[in-house]
Amino acid sequence: MAVDYKALKDGGFMRQKQKNHFSLRLKVVGGNLSAEQFAVIAEISKKYGKGYVHLTSRQGVEIPFIRLEDVEKVKAELASGGVDTGVCGPRVRTVTACQGSAVCPSGCIDTTALARAVSERYFGRTLPHKFKFGITGCANNCLKAEENDLGIKGGYLVEWIPAACTLCGVCAKACREGALEQTDTEIHLDREKCTNCGRCVKACPFDAWRGEPGYLVSFGGTFGNLIAKGRQVLPVIREEQTLFRVADAALDYFDRHAKPGERFRVALERCGWEDFMKEMEAAYRGGDSD
Repeated sequence: MAVDYKALKDGGFMRQKQKNHFSLRLKVVGGNLSAEQFAVIAEISKKYGKGYVHLTSRQGVEIPFIRLEDVEKVKAELASGGVDTGVCGPRVRTVTACQGSAVCPSGCIDTTALARAVSERYFGRTLPHKFKFGITGCANNCLKAEENDLGIKGGYLVEWIPAACTLCGVCAKACREGALEQTDTEIHLDREKCTNCGRCVKACPFDAWRGEPGYLVSFGGTFGNLIAKGRQVLPVIREEQTLFRVADAALDYFDRHAKPGERFRVALERCGWEDFMKEMEAAYRGGDSD
């Protein structure tokens, strides 16, 4: 009986150099797995693999040395334990994320909740080539958002509240970009220098800075055979609804314009950024590009 290796790979079973052995990639969203899921994975690795797992560079977990004859049993036992298999090939891959505002003091957005929402909407979608989402909570950029086909970075849209300010100078000292200039009577914000990091908001002891969470989105990043930094072509996005409208438009553009086997960045360079930017701006506004 012929083995459908493509179907196996599509379902996360990647062929090893050892004949009829596979390294199974599991579905991990935002780098989070429960203790119960870890226990199931450990048991499967001992029962069907060699008793260890591999942690990938994109927060994934792989179980090596799964034998061909055990594939169906492994899938069934993982599923019964609440663990899903991952995907490979030309489709939306694992959504990665840092811990974000739920855990990290620097975080500006809830990356875990957003990663789940992004994964539910896009994970496994077939496209001309693989497509990666990366979500990071703030300007520290622990997740390196710009390395992804579509990167999302949390930030604050900040506003100074003069009535609450004592001109103590803490915010100006906290700003690493030199975007704040203090005089005897006020604090001036240079929005050209501001990176939306929110350090002024978090540092102020008198709540004299208000911060509204937002999303800084970059497109076309890649860090494999081709190394390219994703480009931010839109203003800070304030609402999740707008974020998903923009992401929908980006994936649709990739689906329409890319050749089979062509990465998003390569398609953007070949087709030109101008038309793509027009479509993103239209999605950002919520209207048509005409």
